[in-house]
Amino acid sequence: MIVMGIYCGHESGAAIIKDGIILADVAEERFSRLKHCRDIPIKSISYCLQHAGLDDINQVDYIAFAGLNTPREVEVLLDLPEKTSVKKQIARTFLGSSWGAQRISLPAYIPTFTLKDKNKFINVEHHLAHAASAYYTRPTNDRCLIFTIDGAGDNVSTALWQGQGGTIEPLEKLFRQASIGWAFGVVTEGLHWWHGDGEGKTMGLAPYGDRAQCPGILDKYFPVFDGARLVRPTNLGAAYYWVANSSFQWHFDEAYEIEKMVEKYGAENVAAEAQYQLEKCVQEYVFGWAEKAQCKNTAYAGGVFLNVKLNQRIWNNKKDRILEQHIFPNCGDSGLALGAALYVYYQHNPFAGAPLQNLYLGPSYDNDQIKQLLDDRRLNYQYLENPARTAAEMLAQNKILGWLQGRMESGPRALGNRSILMSPLGNENKDIINAKVKFREAFRPFCPSLLWEKRDEYLRDYRDEYFMITSFDVKPEKAARIPSVVHVDGTLRPQMVQQDANPLYWELISEFGSLTGEYIILNTSFNIKGEPIINHPREAIRCFFDNGLDALIMGNYLLVKK
Repeated sequence: MIVMGIYCGHESGAAIIKDGIILADVAEERFSRLKHCRDIPIKSISYCLQHAGLDDINQVDYIAFAGLNTPREVEVLLDLPEKTSVKKQIARTFLGSSWGAQRISLPAYIPTFTLKDKNKFINVEHHLAHAASAYYTRPTNDRCLIFTIDGAGDNVSTALWQGQGGTIEPLEKLFRQASIGWAFGVVTEGLHWWHGDGEGKTMGLAPYGDRAQCPGILDKYFPVFDGARLVRPTNLGAAYYWVANSSFQWHFDEAYEIEKMVEKYGAENVAAEAQYQLEKCVQEYVFGWAEKAQCKNTAYAGGVFLNVKLNQRIWNNKKDRILEQHIFPNCGDSGLALGAALYVYYQHNPFAGAPLQNLYLGPSYDNDQIKQLLDDRRLNYQYLENPARTAAEMLAQNKILGWLQGRMESGPRALGNRSILMSPLGNENKDIINAKVKFREAFRPFCPSLLWEKRDEYLRDYRDEYFMITSFDVKPEKAARIPSVVHVDGTLRPQMVQQDANPLYWELISEFGSLTGEYIILNTSFNIKGEPIINHPREAIRCFFDNGLDALIMGNYLLVKK
C-alpha cells in the first residue's frame, strides 16, 4: 500500500510511505527557498512521486490531507469536487467584481495531478495528524499517552490522545482557552521576533535572564492547570495573521503589552519568565494526565515540543511518573504531511511498532551532478578519496566547513547531511559562526553531533537522542573542553550519531576524535539567518561564497577559499 501525505499552511510539504516504510518527507520551503512556505506543495508532491518511482498520482492508494478544510487550490490541483463555503463564495465574488476572475484555475505550466478516484482523498484532523506522527514512530504499540500542543489547528490547541494496539483515540481537546503555543508566541512577537519562527530565539535568550526580576508578569497569557484539569484559561484577544514571502505570521495585540514589559524589565528577563511559564504549565498537564490515566509511556508532537529545554525539564522531573518520552523530531507543522500519511496507512494495516530510523528523507545528488555544477561555474576544486578524513583534519585546524552529503534531512535540524561544521574546542567559535557565517544574534547557541558510543563521556541523566530534540546537562569535566556547544546554563542539545545510520558522518566525527581526543563536533544547519536549510548543491555554492566559510565539501569534491 502506498499513501501520500500533503499539508498546506505554515510549512507546507508532502510525504510518501509504502508498505509502512517512509520513502520521502520534504517541505516546500526547501524548493521555493521561502522559509515556512505556505504554497501548495507542488514541488514536494512531484519529488515524492519521483522518489517512489511513480509516474502518476493515481498509482497511490490514498492521499491523506492534514486538515479538515481543504484549500480550494488543492481541490483544483487534484480535480476534487468543490466544497463551497460562504467564505470562499464571498472571496470569489469579490475577485470577480474586481478582476474579472470568477474562479481559481491551474495555469498551463503547473503539473497535472488529476485524481480519478475521488474516494482516495482523505482529510485527517490537524492534531490527529500530529498524534499519528508521534505514535506511529514508536518502537511498540503499547498503551501510550500522546500530547499534541501548538498554537492552533482545526480549532484545537492542546490535546491528549491514547494510543494502544495500533489505534488512536482522543481523551481531551482544548482550543484557545489553553493555547500554550500562542502564549509563548505572543512573547516572541513582543520581543520583535516572528511569531511562528522566533520561538527558538526566546528559548535561547531565556538562560541569560533572571525571572526574579519580573515574576508573574506573563501570568494572564498562559493557561493554568491543576494536574490534568484546566483551572484558569489563557487571556488572549483576537488572533490576526500577516502574510509575507508566502509565509504566515501570527499577530496578537497583546504583543504591544509585551513590548512595554521588555522596555521595563529587559528582553532576557521577559524571555526567562516566558520559558518558566511554558515549562510549568506543560509539565503540570503532562504529569497530571500520566498520574490520572496511570500510564507511564508518553509521546509528543506539535510545535511547542520544538522547545528542547521544555523537553529536558520533563525528562529531568519525570521521577517515576513517566518511563518513556518519545518526541517526534519533526514535531512542528512540517511534520503534518507524514503524520497524516501514517494515520491513513495504519487505518488499513496493523501497527506493531516502527521506530524512526533516520530523517534522511529528501533529495540527494551524486558526484557526477556535483562535478557538472562545479565545471559549469568554472570553479577550482579537488577530488577527495576520503572526504571524512579531510574534513576532520580541517576541523582540527579550526576551519569552518560546509558539508553536503547524501539525502537532505526532513524537519528543522541539520543532522550531518546539510550542515555547517566547526570544532567545538575554541572558546570563540560560537561567536565567529554567529557573526561571520550565520549572521545572527550573538546569544544563539549551537548544537553538537557526537558519537553514540561516547555519549556517556559527555552527558548526565540522558536518554538516547538522535535528532537534537532534547537538551541534556553536560558533565562538568567536559564542559570546559567543548565551550562552543555548551549553552550558558550548562546544557547541550546533542545528535548522537550511530555508525549504521550515517556511516560517513560517523567516520568524520571518529577521525576528529582521533586527532583531538574529543569525539564531538559543532553542527549547525547549512543556511544563513532567515533562509531555509539548503537542498541543492548550487544553493551550497551560493551560500559558501556569501559567508565566512573556509571550505565546502560536497560528495567527494572540495572547494577552498584563498
